[in-house]
Amino acid sequence: MEKISLKVVGMTCGHCEEAVKNALMSVDGVASVSVAFHEEQVEVEYDPEKATKKNLINAVEDQGYGAA
Repeated sequence: MEKISLKVVGMTCGHCEEAVKNALMSVDGVASVSVAFHEEQVEVEYDPEKATKKNLINAVEDQGYGAA
């Protein structure tokens, strides 16, 4: 398992936080997600053999938020 920290732009509330968390948890290989919308930060623990950074960013962007 690996951990990655992503900057997520556009989250303004707990609902946004939950949407990003659910999107990331739906990516195959993701074990855990911690989101802090007020800090624009997401911590993801994932299996690099099943998921890539690009998969994670795409999941966030599909919800309408920016990620890097």
